[in-house]
Amino acid sequence: MPRIDRRRFITIAAAMAGAGLLGRPALAGAGPEAVVWRGQSMGAQATLILNHPDPAKAETILSRVEVELRRLERIFTLYRADSELSRLNRAGVLAAPSPEMVEALRLAGQVHAATGGRFDPTVQPLWRAYATGADAEARAVARDLVGFDRVRVGEGRIVMDAGQELTLNGIAQGFITDRIVEMLRAAGAERTLVDMGEIRALGGRSATKAWRVGLARGGEIELADRALAVTEAAGFTFDPKGRLPHLIDPASGAARSDWQRIAVIAPEAGLADALSTGLSLAPEVAIRATLAGLPGIEVRALDARGHETVFG
Repeated sequence: MPRIDRRRFITIAAAMAGAGLLGRPALAGAGPEAVVWRGQSMGAQATLILNHPDPAKAETILSRVEVELRRLERIFTLYRADSELSRLNRAGVLAAPSPEMVEALRLAGQVHAATGGRFDPTVQPLWRAYATGADAEARAVARDLVGFDRVRVGEGRIVMDAGQELTLNGIAQGFITDRIVEMLRAAGAERTLVDMGEIRALGGRSATKAWRVGLARGGEIELADRALAVTEAAGFTFDPKGRLPHLIDPASGAARSDWQRIAVIAPEAGLADALSTGLSLAPEVAIRATLAGLPGIEVRALDARGHETVFG
């Protein structure tokens, strides 16, 4: 299955005052007090800029982060046959799921409801049908398997209908980002930026300055104790001409998007991640309806003409 590269559409400002926007993954100049870690999370490039009062302890913390990332990947990735997600998809049932899997699926259910079903992790069979060039008849069969309301999530058991499969690509990276942020917070980190596919700031880049994130096609977002997720329709397309974006409409089964780009700023990265996926399929009126029940969230939507509308 091809990997969706949404990360090339944003850049992160360095931690030191006055630094310009830096392209990924180069984050040199993050400040003499910062420890910069670069690695992998869910198969994608990841970056962490860590400020800690004890630099020696910061190195120990980063070692723990790497261990935790590997553990979380063994839960959520589709690219390992032994992951919890892969085992659930094969069997349709998962006994004794990890607390993280249960929590992530419950969050997915909340966003599924908030977006009127536009965020739906059960589109995985449809996603695969498009990725493999299946015909319209095969896509229709896959469409009949879509429906997150048919996934039963319990602390001791997760059960799906026969043939259903999940993809957590629209929520797992944000969820992992949140887990790492909470680990760092508990360890005494401050003024830290975590980018595990989605971005979350612990404080600002200094006591008085926020982190600055630049968006492709223009615009900057400042983050301090907030998270950002960006979904671009052009991040991956199923066809060489770019007419079939990677976003699947659960209602129609079509590969489409209402927007060029959706950027969501929220308190947590998992929530921002899922919303950026679901709201890519939502017209203006539906975005406003979703945000009416989710105070404290901002959405910046870029349309096909390059005009940005800010919601929230």
